[in-house]
Amino acid sequence: MRKLKTMKPQRLLIIGLTALFMAGDVYGNGEIGEHVKQLKMHIDEYTDEIHWFNRKVNDIVETYGHNGATEIQPDEIIDYWEAIKFHAAIETTYVPIYAAIWQRISGVQKAIWDGQPIAVTREQQAALERALWQGLGAVKMAAQQQYAKTAAVDSYSTPTNPAVTLEEIQGNLEEVLAKVAEQQWGQALALVHITYADHFEGIEGQLIEQDADLVENLEMDFNITLPQALDGGTSIEVIRKIVSAMQDKLHRAGTLLAEAQLNPEDVF
Repeated sequence: MRKLKTMKPQRLLIIGLTALFMAGDVYGNGEIGEHVKQLKMHIDEYTDEIHWFNRKVNDIVETYGHNGATEIQPDEIIDYWEAIKFHAAIETTYVPIYAAIWQRISGVQKAIWDGQPIAVTREQQAALERALWQGLGAVKMAAQQQYAKTAAVDSYSTPTNPAVTLEEIQGNLEEVLAKVAEQQWGQALALVHITYADHFEGIEGQLIEQDADLVENLEMDFNITLPQALDGGTSIEVIRKIVSAMQDKLHRAGTLLAEAQLNPEDVF
């Protein structure tokens, strides 16, 4: 394990985020491990690891609160983080939350190195814990998707039906609202990402020929507007308005695609 005790917090953050730009199967903690190919089988293990990691961070913060920074090594937080399999699971599943976890780790370390009051350090610790549990939610959602794809590998598929796909998208957006109501922010974010990648992208080629501006607007909704609202902890009323506007656009998309099927000569 590397020792980073003498490094500045900004340098630590840079080290962590470099993993986001590395290609191939080697990540910030070395080989990703076979477990990421079978996420569903390792959810309980990831959960236990998060509890273990949180206890280790809490021990450091507790010692800091009682004895100051002289008896602790905040850089050990990174050693603990890179020692768990969940590190690779979230790194390969949902990059935004992975980056947020690194930022929160840096926040705890900086609070200690700067000699901040214990209350401030606790706030950073709480933010780190929230990011970790959001990350687990994202991994759970990815595990469900991974399992569904694996189960369908040997099955025959029919051509994509735009009407069915749009119904699935609408249903997923309703599920996003349900996840928000349950305070499952990580799962809501992951579902938005999956819905765009696995559903909307499958019909956008057909839709572009009918209304390119509508496609651009929906792409912004899926990739910027809704994710930013979810990541920022926006109220459910605001998120509901965003989803409602997306539903209206998707309804328009359904009408356009249905008309195109009735009048195929208009496409050319």
